[in-house]
Amino acid sequence: MAGSVWRPAAATPADVTRARAETAMSLPAPLLALWSVRDGLLTESGVAVYSAGDIGERNATYEVARYAPGFLLVGDDSGGRGFLVRADDPDSAVFSSGLGDLEPAGFDIVSADLASWIESLGPAPSC
Repeated sequence: MAGSVWRPAAATPADVTRARAETAMSLPAPLLALWSVRDGLLTESGVAVYSAGDIGERNATYEVARYAPGFLLVGDDSGGRGFLVRADDPDSAVFSSGLGDLEPAGFDIVSADLASWIESLGPAPSC
């Protein structure tokens, strides 16, 4: 599959339950849809969409709740930029920010919505 390296299996229900508990947020439907087929992804260019097992740890490590309250870190570019969505908005745009400065006023919009952004990363595998 050109452009994307997909994880081989779907997230387990236990992984998703743990992700919900660790983030203490509503998880976006497009992310849950991805996890139902593949547990995250990593593109050849280094863009990652976090797995259910990683999302809680990444949000805790970068202290997203402290520095960007209401946002959920859903991935990164393997080079210091993170991708975030508003957790309380099911139609949230996808934002990009340096992971060392999670000030929402400085966020850049990279996609109108999470589903479109995930789709832009490469073709989804068939189930």
